[in-house]
Amino acid sequence: MTSSDDLEKAKEFFAADSFARENRVELVAVSSGRATVSMKISDRHRNSHGTVHGGALFTLANTAFALASNSHGIPAAAINAHISYLTAAREGTLTAEAEEFAGNPKLASYTVVITDDEERKIAIFQGMVFRKTPKREIL
Repeated sequence: MTSSDDLEKAKEFFAADSFARENRVELVAVSSGRATVSMKISDRHRNSHGTVHGGALFTLANTAFALASNSHGIPAAAINAHISYLTAAREGTLTAEAEEFAGNPKLASYTVVITDDEERKIAIFQGMVFRKTPKREIL
């Protein structure tokens, strides 16, 4: 499969994610075990302190995680996810880069780093997926 095929499949997968679209998450890049998404901060993303809401950050990271973990062509579903907020974000564009950390045919672990326009680390997310591997035929 070519990288343009991968990107087209990722675009189809992403297009079906209405929650990410509603929160204005944009697909930047995807390749095997990796994905990058971005989100331009707007008023809809802010909490009562004027900083980006933790739920918006989690949504951004989770979207990158979903794209990276499903990039192998095998359906993958999250079984665990954790985020640590490192510093507050207030304006600009946030970018989340997901990378496969470890994997086997059934389980895979991913790390997602969210940065701002100045490349400051805003949050780090770790997630694990269960891969729904195809059943083998028994003779």
